[in-house]
Amino acid sequence: MTSTAAVTERQLLSDLDRIDRNRRAVRGWLFVVLLTLFALVLVGGATRLTDSGLSITQWKPIHGVIPPLNDAEWQEEFDLYKRIPQYEQLNSDMTVESFKSIFWWEWAHRLLARSIGIVFAVPLLYFWATGRIERRLRWPLVGVLALGGFQGFIGWWMVSSGLTELVSVSQYRLATHLVIACLIFAACTWIMRGLSPHSDDPAPTENSKRWAVAIACMALFQIYLGALVAGLDAGLAYNTWPLMDGAIVPGDLFIQEPWWINLFENAKTVQFVHRCGAYVLWAMVLVHMIASLRAGPETTHARRTVLLFILVCLQALIGILTLIWQVPLDWALAHQGGALVVLGFAVAHWRGFVGEYPKPVAIEIRE
Repeated sequence: MTSTAAVTERQLLSDLDRIDRNRRAVRGWLFVVLLTLFALVLVGGATRLTDSGLSITQWKPIHGVIPPLNDAEWQEEFDLYKRIPQYEQLNSDMTVESFKSIFWWEWAHRLLARSIGIVFAVPLLYFWATGRIERRLRWPLVGVLALGGFQGFIGWWMVSSGLTELVSVSQYRLATHLVIACLIFAACTWIMRGLSPHSDDPAPTENSKRWAVAIACMALFQIYLGALVAGLDAGLAYNTWPLMDGAIVPGDLFIQEPWWINLFENAKTVQFVHRCGAYVLWAMVLVHMIASLRAGPETTHARRTVLLFILVCLQALIGILTLIWQVPLDWALAHQGGALVVLGFAVAHWRGFVGEYPKPVAIEIRE
């Protein structure tokens, strides 16, 4: 090897080491973002389950960070709540003290939502300014940040649906809000996984990647169905399994006109469809695992399918227990958190078939 080639190789190794360090730093930041998003979704779920989402009736992105600090301010906030239908129809006997219990859930949810903007934007600006963000990732990350800002608007759009006529937020808007949160979570997972080292193992079958894509999409769709269940409080009825209302396929699933409206507004139909979605997802993951283990049992891809199947089975078990125990808060939140874990792992599994982002090194070793 010539002296020029040796210098070139040392420079290449130095560049690779710098890129690896930068990628570890960015992955660490995105992991913190994912943890914050996970907490945000769980607090949002608790806010919905405790009927706390309408306790703050105004959107104050800046001033709203400061909660009421004295009795007069608490009374003012409570008086605003007393103007909406939820108070008039459901909570007319509520006192200021009991109002505080629902206020704090919504305030914590909004505070976490504001915090995620800082947790994402400030490190992004720093990593960009110091050259640690690779060029191909800059605008995708800006796009995720913009989607997060749009999510703030969607959150208020959701809350506003329950301030004039409804006693809770619209299930359509709730589902939209949760799906966008999951898309942000999935995007961060995708980018973080792409910055991680990948195995060189081939895909077990020629259809493995297609199955991984379909499973990730089905996991997201199942979360959407779950949001409709939550929005209609559909989980509080028909608390038996595997039978529902005494049958495998219960009656009165399509009693509203037009028929398709039952898929969104009939609590029985929505819960039944969510159950069916769970069965479909479980079956998809099982088939994917069996095919992968038969074709390439020693590959990392096949081993991931086993872990994915275990996660889906645990999620299904938590869902069943949540249902038959009539949706206790802790189990309902575990079910919501499990859905995010399944989605995140499914997205990471899909990303594993795509491969690591190419490292932007222009220097080549020349013998």
